[in-house]
Amino acid sequence: QVQLVESGGGLVQAGGSLRLSCAASGRTFSGYVMAWFRQAPGKEREFVARISWSTGSTYYADSVKGRFTISRDNAKSAVYLRMNSLKPEDTAEYYCAARIGTDTLWNYWGQGTQVTVSS
Repeated sequence: QVQLVESGGGLVQAGGSLRLSCAASGRTFSGYVMAWFRQAPGKEREFVARISWSTGSTYYADSVKGRFTISRDNAKSAVYLRMNSLKPEDTAEYYCAARIGTDTLWNYWGQGTQVTVSS
């Protein structure tokens, strides 16, 4: 049973930083793509960043490019999202997700962690 468990959210002032963690378990994730999504109140869930577990290649939404960094630690089976220069508009519930590399649908989701950026 695949489990994704996020942590690291919290309240931070604008301009501050946070690092989110996603502990992945239940299988080996070689060949998977891992991602972070976020959902603000009253808005649809949106893509933030993704990383290939095998190659480490990354891709970012334009809104976070240059401020956020996604990474993974194979030994710890964890994925991270380092968020710098946070803005109030980054306030959202952040979700970790996983899919098989060749799929288009995200098969697995975590429960989310709340990030609140005050102005």
